[in-house]
Amino acid sequence: MSRKLISSGSPFEAKIGYSRAVVQDGWVFVSGTTGYDYDTMTMPADVADQCRNALNTIKGALEQGGARMEDVVRVTYILPEGKDFEACFPVLQEFFGDIRPAATMISCPLLDPEMKIEIEVTARQTQE
Repeated sequence: MSRKLISSGSPFEAKIGYSRAVVQDGWVFVSGTTGYDYDTMTMPADVADQCRNALNTIKGALEQGGARMEDVVRVTYILPEGKDFEACFPVLQEFFGDIRPAATMISCPLLDPEMKIEIEVTARQTQE
């Protein structure tokens, strides 16, 4: 039962005390991920751009954990404004259209008002 902790390099991980993802027993659990561009530490204003950034960060964490987007079995979307979710549909279709994981959308406040979406996923490691 080995456990692997994955970091995206976000300063929030060390500050708050969490990992971007945890790999345990063939599963990859990716923490809630917002739309920051961690290279520039900026947040785009557009919810669809934030969605794309979050999914690209998630994709990188999955790859470090031995999984791919195609291995995602569950996704949770959290948005302060539920009405903003529709603007993300084209991005979600691009990333998950053929994968079609089990999904839930929750509307509630996020840590910072500039955050318009947070996404968490669970995946099963790629079986080769």
